[in-house]
Amino acid sequence: MPRRHANMPMGLLRQAAFCATLLLCALVARAQPAPAQVVDIPTRPGVTQRFLYLAPAQPKAAVILYAGGHGGLQIYPNGSLGWGAGNFLVRARQLFVDNGLAVAVIDAPSDHLTSPFLNGFRQSAEHAEDARAVIAWMRGHTSLPVWLAGTSRGTQSVAAIAIRLADGGGPDGIVLTSTILREERGRPVPAMDLGKIKVPVLVVHHEQDGCKLCPFSDVQGLMDKLAKTPKAGLIQFDGGNNVGDPCEAMAYHGFNGIEPQVVQAVARWIGER
Repeated sequence: MPRRHANMPMGLLRQAAFCATLLLCALVARAQPAPAQVVDIPTRPGVTQRFLYLAPAQPKAAVILYAGGHGGLQIYPNGSLGWGAGNFLVRARQLFVDNGLAVAVIDAPSDHLTSPFLNGFRQSAEHAEDARAVIAWMRGHTSLPVWLAGTSRGTQSVAAIAIRLADGGGPDGIVLTSTILREERGRPVPAMDLGKIKVPVLVVHHEQDGCKLCPFSDVQGLMDKLAKTPKAGLIQFDGGNNVGDPCEAMAYHGFNGIEPQVVQAVARWIGER
């Protein structure tokens, strides 16, 4: 409550209090995150794809976010998550909205809602068809360019989708953060047929990424493989916090502590294309 000054008339005091209340309400409203909408759309016969949709009032582009790990977020009808809330892209979703992007946060499709979720599925034709449907929904809903962004194992999804949908229905660009550069099972991103990608590619990596599958020393090899794409960019970061398993989201691998800077740089790069 405003402090009353001895020489201030009561009318002015009430006016000041009213103005202060309006200012407080405006600040609170600005601080509120964009409401998330749970969306289910049909993709393949008998299959639906669920995602969270968030958007600012006037988005400048749209981005579809693919989490790492097994990718099964288990999104409930009320928008809460059964898994993955701490994943870099998932926890940073509001930051993308704050930087002017409409956002879809992807769950596993309805035929992969139990373990192993997206493991073993990310590079499949079916996964690409699910993505095609979400991309079409985002384009129809926003009338804006649609990008895909993946982190860690999500980069395998994003790169594989861009390759499979290169001749139609694919994204306008992709973002690879904390890319899987080495692999113990399946194919790492550099081993994919990246020469087929026909859209801009942004690579974002932490210089101190300690995950054995994502060493920064291998990033240049990835960039060399992307040389045939229309535009390939690299943004590297250092600093932040490194907590726990080096391959998990609270380590450098997940850009812990520098999320705003990372998202701002990604949004700026998308906006310049």
